[in-house]
Amino acid sequence: MIVIILLLLLILSCSPGTNQPENTSRITVISRAEKIEQLVGDFDREKQDSTANKTKNRYGLVSTDLGIPFQHNEKTYLLFGDSFGGAVPDDDAIAFTTDTNPENGLNLTFIHDLNGHFRAISIPGIDQGAYEVPVEGVSLNGKMYIFHTTDWNDITKTMGRTVLARSENNGFSFQYLCDVSVNHFINISLIKIDFAQWQGFPVNSGQGLVLFGTGKYRNSRVYLACQKSDEIENPSSIRYFTGTNKSNIPQWSFNESDAAPLFEQSGTGELSVIYYPVFGKWIMLYNNMNPRGINMRTADYPWGPWSEVQIVFDPWNDNGYGHFMHVSWEYAREDSVHDPGRENVWGGEYGPYQLGNLAVDTENRLTLYFTMSTWNPYTVVLMKAVLGKE
Repeated sequence: MIVIILLLLLILSCSPGTNQPENTSRITVISRAEKIEQLVGDFDREKQDSTANKTKNRYGLVSTDLGIPFQHNEKTYLLFGDSFGGAVPDDDAIAFTTDTNPENGLNLTFIHDLNGHFRAISIPGIDQGAYEVPVEGVSLNGKMYIFHTTDWNDITKTMGRTVLARSENNGFSFQYLCDVSVNHFINISLIKIDFAQWQGFPVNSGQGLVLFGTGKYRNSRVYLACQKSDEIENPSSIRYFTGTNKSNIPQWSFNESDAAPLFEQSGTGELSVIYYPVFGKWIMLYNNMNPRGINMRTADYPWGPWSEVQIVFDPWNDNGYGHFMHVSWEYAREDSVHDPGRENVWGGEYGPYQLGNLAVDTENRLTLYFTMSTWNPYTVVLMKAVLGKE
């Protein structure tokens, strides 16, 4: 009888979603995000000094955005969006770093041609113009995979489709593989997991991929899906989270149209989700206008429940506007960090992509590093915030 009671207590101490004990801790923002450095371009107008990477001088890359990190062959690769300085406007670029301590910045090496010029990401068979950009990367079995948007509609302001491409030469060239989404997974944040360590997924063993997605351009809620790692090239194998049943058990469907949002907040654009074992939490960063800034939510399990929003970066209160983000001169003459000819164009924060592998964590503190784009000046900065566990 005693053994049976102990077994029942053990079962009750575990959530239906995971084989790990329930985590009742709360994550809070201890120190809001601050800029460490400007990663691209040759000159930082806020600091009135040269950048460390001098990408225009070294690679012909004048300006770009995004900077989506993923690990591949013991390096951290970063995918950049519409890049200027190439033969074609709106080229996309890819770089890597071997730095393991981002506290003083990241030294970037861009994939380049024989002339030293940055080599544009090229995926045969799709358009790669303005707003058609890489959104995520992952390394599997020595191969590099990237998710890339295409079919931008300038009238409706929507990215129409996300595709998957593969590189077998470390990002030098890519092959189109398949379409992935035209609905809820246009922007994607992907995390590799071991299914055996998590109950609640429709697969209970083997290596897997957890996909978080948003659909309409900066006007979406957040969705969840999963897939076996060895089936990444088969989009029909993706299972979409449709909600939980009365017993709080996650439910899944092969139909993307059945996907249910993780929480009701809309207006979400680019996003990044990482699982931090030391905290036992999934941490999501994303840009939103309501509330304004870089938003953060946390959860014990990928399907939630997700916490209420906390602000990691507010452009007005965290030394953004008037410092490294431009305030339109039609509003006030607060700075001169704007791009040439863009005096009346506001800066704006977007694309908070976590460098999860470079985070510094202890039992009660997490120093979080992420890239962020600023629109005007059109560039990418490295940011740092400190979280705590209560």
